[in-house]
Amino acid sequence: MEALTTAPKGTSALLSLKTLYTSIRQATEAICTKLQPEDYVAQPVAWVSPPKWHLAHTTWFFENFILKEAIPGYKIFDKDFHFLFNSYYETAGRHLGRDQRGALSRPSVDAVYAYRRHVDEAIVQLLSHPINEKFEKTIQLGLQHEQQHQELLVTDTKFIFSQNPLLPVWDEEKTLDHLRQAEDLQWLEVPEGVYEIGFYGEGFCFDNELQLHKQFIHSIDIRSQVVTNGEYLEFINDGGYQNVRYWLSEGWEWLHTDRIEHPMYWYKQDGERYFYHLDGLKKLDLSLPLMHISYYEADAFARWKGLRLPTEFEWETAARLFPSFFTNMVWEWTKSAYSSYPGFATDEGTIGEYNGKFMVNQMVLRGGSIATPEGHSRVSYRNFFHPQMQWQFSGLRLAKDKKEFSF
Repeated sequence: MEALTTAPKGTSALLSLKTLYTSIRQATEAICTKLQPEDYVAQPVAWVSPPKWHLAHTTWFFENFILKEAIPGYKIFDKDFHFLFNSYYETAGRHLGRDQRGALSRPSVDAVYAYRRHVDEAIVQLLSHPINEKFEKTIQLGLQHEQQHQELLVTDTKFIFSQNPLLPVWDEEKTLDHLRQAEDLQWLEVPEGVYEIGFYGEGFCFDNELQLHKQFIHSIDIRSQVVTNGEYLEFINDGGYQNVRYWLSEGWEWLHTDRIEHPMYWYKQDGERYFYHLDGLKKLDLSLPLMHISYYEADAFARWKGLRLPTEFEWETAARLFPSFFTNMVWEWTKSAYSSYPGFATDEGTIGEYNGKFMVNQMVLRGGSIATPEGHSRVSYRNFFHPQMQWQFSGLRLAKDKKEFSF
């Protein structure tokens, strides 16, 4: 095993990383403060994970990729946790099937929190001494990974609560009122040209944001604001879900197979539309950003408007040209399939499974949402989901081509 280091970091850098580690780990647990013990284990569908599993898996990441390698003779908390809380890292060994996470009535919630304390104490102790660049980078990745799971904690737990016929309130203080859209809608012009795409500068990025490269973009106009509930309700009232000409073939099949008639968490009672959020079921606010739609729905709405979704390259360029554009209200579906950039290379070892192996059959979303931890996202950040998924805080922004292209 490699011991602590050959390339020591300065004392201030270690203190900063230690503080960041403690802050992010505490933020994860803060999300769960209003959960009851029964809430921690529910898994109504295979693609949603119970809160208890998120708490344990993020802890497993630090134990497996840091502590077992960085500390000679490190004593693992529980030998069974490696199997139970590995997610998809095939080269790390066997793991529990994703659809079985809700069957884990044991270990208990208390045991999982004890696991977190055990690992946190070891990491904090590790960061009290010089560490090498490899372990520092992996801790940084682990913290970004934890923030991704903070977002999933919110989105997964909201879905879990929504499956309760009583539609209980999770947190009455978590309203969406501050997201109401003003009426000063504008079209922003992105001039034709060659633009740099991808991460550059200081700080952290995921491997899928690399390498920095150039993309040619035709001149387009892109909306200054995302689409609202009121705009989308017009699409529904105009028979948008019944008109095949707006839908991609797979989207049309998905509508009928899953009996989709509206965005997730929309309800209709006595002729009125309602929306379920963390603060409970309330009348649909038409001025709020549209959220919880699939790529299929986003694309169909754009077609109904006679417009289209921007590509991820157009989106990123616009966000750099117009900083106020980047608002983190809802993840925004783009027209781009999730794939690698020129020069992309996965890291060696198990960590290399983090992003690259998912580059198929998924669409890119850009921006962020109310569930995204502050400071976690950035202009080059690439989120990705399968096109039928609605459970994220996902919406859309419209784009339109200029009438003429130059060649």
